[in-house]
Amino acid sequence: MAGRNDPQGGNRDIREDFRAEIREFLGTRRARVTPEQAGLPVYGGERRRVTGLRREEVALLAGISSEYYTRLERGNATGVSESVIEGIAQALQLDEAERIHLNDLLRGAGTTRPPRRRPAQQRVRPAVQRVLDSMAGTPAFVLSGRGDILAANHLGRALFSPVYADPVRPPNNARFVFLDPHATEFFRHWDEVANDAVAMLRAEAGRDLYDRRLTDLIGELSTRSEEFRRRWAAHNVRMHTTGVKLLHHPVVGDLDLPFETFPLGDGPSQFLLTYTAEPASPSQDALNLLASWAATNEDVERSVPDGDYSERADPADPADPAERPD
Repeated sequence: MAGRNDPQGGNRDIREDFRAEIREFLGTRRARVTPEQAGLPVYGGERRRVTGLRREEVALLAGISSEYYTRLERGNATGVSESVIEGIAQALQLDEAERIHLNDLLRGAGTTRPPRRRPAQQRVRPAVQRVLDSMAGTPAFVLSGRGDILAANHLGRALFSPVYADPVRPPNNARFVFLDPHATEFFRHWDEVANDAVAMLRAEAGRDLYDRRLTDLIGELSTRSEEFRRRWAAHNVRMHTTGVKLLHHPVVGDLDLPFETFPLGDGPSQFLLTYTAEPASPSQDALNLLASWAATNEDVERSVPDGDYSERADPADPADPAERPD
């Protein structure tokens, strides 16, 4: 996607970006499934030019014609039925996140909606901030689908103080992971975190390729980070809703923190992220120490961003009603 979008915000058909994404996504999914994995016979004398499935083999497994599948993989997504999508998903052994991503791309390729001149507004409701602040012993954040930290409580800002050290606002998880040299120390399993960050951006791009801030972020990371470019080219997506994050905080040392995410509302994609520690564990002791440090450290308060991160509407650019603030 990065590099395909018109940097001047021109009127070219952005559906071509979705079609290119469909081609590359389905091509990478075919390449990872061998005929043996798909239950297809492989004859000893046959010389294959590809290690994965051929287009005609995917079509056979999906129960559609080879010509139809070829057109679809080339991005001709008009009028694709649910049964066809399900057949392709089964043939390519897509997981839930990949099925959702494919549906998003197919829907985007068929839309006639023009690109936005401004990104969708991202606001955190005051009630949500009060919920964050009430979770005194739990680091808690509101993140956008791009990985922007839109809000946090006091302990959350203390935990992610290395991320807040970047003067760019809003702080962004993917930018920190790939552009900040401290990220490989902060995230003890950096490689896993990097893969997850790219997979989440891929999923978000499938949901909304019209988001200018998202495409700008992907363009920046693609330009400045070879590690990002390599992962982005793999077209991997995943749902990352729970797990354990292994951190090394510069003040309190190592923490092993289980996390949970919860979607917020039905507007632009936002979710609540919380970290906890096992009771009576070394990580809980470290979290308690971090809370004490944060209570007396002015740097944590100075990391609080000024104002919100909402995009003010351009008076000459009428906003969708769904994007107006409550």
